[in-house]
Amino acid sequence: MAKDFLADLRDSAEACLGDRILLSGIALQELTVQVQPDRIGECLRLLRDDSELAMTVLIDICGVDWPERERRFDVVYHLLSMSEFARLRLKIQVEEGQGVPSVVDVFPVADWYEREVFDMYGIEFEGHPDLRRILTDYGFRGHPLRKDFPLTGFVELRYDETRGRVAYEPVQLTQAYRDFDFLSPWEGASAVRQADEREDG
Repeated sequence: MAKDFLADLRDSAEACLGDRILLSGIALQELTVQVQPDRIGECLRLLRDDSELAMTVLIDICGVDWPERERRFDVVYHLLSMSEFARLRLKIQVEEGQGVPSVVDVFPVADWYEREVFDMYGIEFEGHPDLRRILTDYGFRGHPLRKDFPLTGFVELRYDETRGRVAYEPVQLTQAYRDFDFLSPWEGASAVRQADEREDG
């Protein structure tokens, strides 16, 4: 995409949103605009209704976890203008436990996107008509895309023949699967053993 086009797009977005913008920048042929979380609905409505921008399609909403940052999460809204053949990324930063205004009234498609972000990151969308998990099971604990979520999860499930249903149990790592003989050729074990023997001898 031409730099002039992206620069013009940024100028149009800045004219449309005005002082609502905290930061804006062009990287990897994408325009990203950051705004305050409490003004996200207002900004999306302005971008949608602006005749020059016409960002009428909400492609996606996703989360990003930055655990070392004070405002731990980014919530990112990807917009598309079908008439202008342009994309725009709108971003907000939120602290852990901070609610985000739902934008279902601006873009009804945001319904399931917000549920997914809630399920994966635990970010709550205030005013959402039915905020509940969408990808994980009903009794699932935690939020799998947070960086502090354990790789093995908390529980495992299997079909229990005696109970005739699916059973949830705490994760247990069987030791038999954790013993390594170091004899696999791709481990280079023979060279390591010979070096160790030379040092010990």
